Amino acid sequence: MRYSVPTTAAHRSRYNQRRLHAERCVRFPNDVLFLDHIRQGDLRQVGRFIRTRKVTLDTIYPSGLAALHEAVLSGNLDCVKLLIKHGADIHQRDETGWTALHMACSDGYPDIARYLISLGADVDVANDDGDLPSDLIDPDYKDLVELFKGATMD
Repeated sequence: MRYSVPTTAAHRSRYNQRRLHAERCVRFPNDVLFLDHIRQGDLRQVGRFIRTRKVTLDTIYPSGLAALHEAVLSGNLDCVKLLIKHGADIHQRDETGWTALHMACSDGYPDIARYLISLGADVDVANDDGDLPSDLIDPDYKDLVELFKGATMD
């Protein structure tokens, strides 16, 4: 069997352009794109992925984290609210037993921690190392220190 290759320079040029274009096309899995939109805070795309059921919110991704954990680590309260509105579990743990509240406390996000606590996040749950969310608060995060003083007194 003989394959024909364009013989004129114009044909060769179009043939090579199409071939190069096809070779350069890269597609990423939906979960990779979804997590990237979360990290970038692109709420429109995050919402679109959820509404079209391209992802599930309870999946633990190869990073060891769920979507809600990624949103907390990005520090984006609006993204956290969107994920919870669509069914993300505030009590879900990552591979090492951390909840979203552990992450908010560890990374210094008092608004996210306050929001999670208002929804009933457990302030007394320990991760796999035995740390409570309050144990992970840097003393320099005064808002978080005060929040947990109030939460433990209630």
